[in-house]
Amino acid sequence: MVFLYALIGVLGAAATMPILPWLIATLGWKEAFGLLMVSGIVWALIWWFWFRDEPEEHRGITAAEVAHGISLAGKRVIVTGAASGIGVETARALTAIGADVTLAVRDTQAGERVAADIAGSTGRSAPRVAPLELTDRASIARFVDAWDGPLHVLVNNAGIMALPELQRTPEGWEMQFATNHLGHFALTLGLHEALAAAGDARVVSVSSRGHRRSPVVFDDIHFLHRSYDPMLAYGQSKTANVLFAVEITRRWSGEGITSNALMPGAIMTNLARHMTAETLEGLRSLPLVWKTPEQGAATTVVLAASPLLAGIGGRYFEDCNEAEVATDSFNGVAAYALDPQSAERLWEVSVEMLATDGSAR
Repeated sequence: MVFLYALIGVLGAAATMPILPWLIATLGWKEAFGLLMVSGIVWALIWWFWFRDEPEEHRGITAAEVAHGISLAGKRVIVTGAASGIGVETARALTAIGADVTLAVRDTQAGERVAADIAGSTGRSAPRVAPLELTDRASIARFVDAWDGPLHVLVNNAGIMALPELQRTPEGWEMQFATNHLGHFALTLGLHEALAAAGDARVVSVSSRGHRRSPVVFDDIHFLHRSYDPMLAYGQSKTANVLFAVEITRRWSGEGITSNALMPGAIMTNLARHMTAETLEGLRSLPLVWKTPEQGAATTVVLAASPLLAGIGGRYFEDCNEAEVATDSFNGVAAYALDPQSAERLWEVSVEMLATDGSAR
C-alpha cells in the first residue's frame, strides 16, 4: 500500500512536469523542484483520502439492504438457530419483506424474546416460535409432524463450532457433525413434501470458510480411530453442509427444490462460545474482514430471497456472490466440497445412519 501511494505521488509530480521550465524560470531551480515534491505529496494525500479502506465496521452490505425491494409476501420460511447471532438478523430481514417466518430454536423463551423484538423493529406480525433440538431425532420428528402446508424457504442456520473436547450424541455420533449436518439432514428430509408443495422452494445451507479445514473423512467421520481436533471436526461438518446443497439440487430440482451453501463471514457471535482464548487470538491474527451480525446475514438473505437465484442450486456463495473454486489457501470454495460423487456418498451414508440405531462406525 505504501508503494501504491508513492507511485501515485510520482505520477502526480509528473503531471506538473510540462510547466517545469516555466517554474524554473520564474522561481529558480530550488523552489521549482520543491514545488514539484509538494505536488506529488498532495496527489498522494488526495488519493488516500478518497480511496482509503473504510473502517471494518462499515464494510459489507447488510441483510436489510440486500432484501430491499424484494417481497416474500405469502412465503413461509423456517430459520433454525434463530435465537441468536446471524439467525436473528436473517429472520428479521425476511420478516421485514413479508415472509411468514418460524424460528426453530432450542430455547423457546429466547426465541419468544427475539420474535417480539423482530415484530417491534419491523412493524410486522411476530414470527412463530417452535422448539427444535438438532441432536434429538425425536425433537426433529415432532417439529416435522407439527408442520402443515407448503414450505418455501428452509434456512439451515443453526450450528456449533470447535468443541474443545470430543463430545458424542447418545448414538455415538461426533457432536459437530451430528448438529451441523445430520440434524439438518433429518429435518430437511422430513420437510421434503412441504418443500415440494411450494413448487419453487429453496434450502439455504449456512456453511463456513472453515470447510477448507477438512473434507468429509468417510472412513472415520466420528473420530473413532483418529485423534480428535476441534477445527477438523468443524471443517468436516461445514464441508458436509456444502455437499448437502449439491445433492439436494441434483435429487430434488425436478420438484422445484434447489439449495445453495454460503460463508456468512467472520462474525463474533455466540457460535464462538466454545473456542479457547488461544484459538480466538489465532483467528484475530488472520486477514479477515470482521462483520456485524447484520452484515453476516446478508448472503443468507440473498440465497433465500433474491429472484436472481430462482432455479439455481448446488453452489457456494460468499459476500453475496458465488465463490470461485479455491486457488490459494484462504479464499474460495474447496473443490472437494462441490464434488458430486462425495455429495452422493454423504447422502447415502447419512440416510443409513438415520435409518439404523445410529451407532457410529
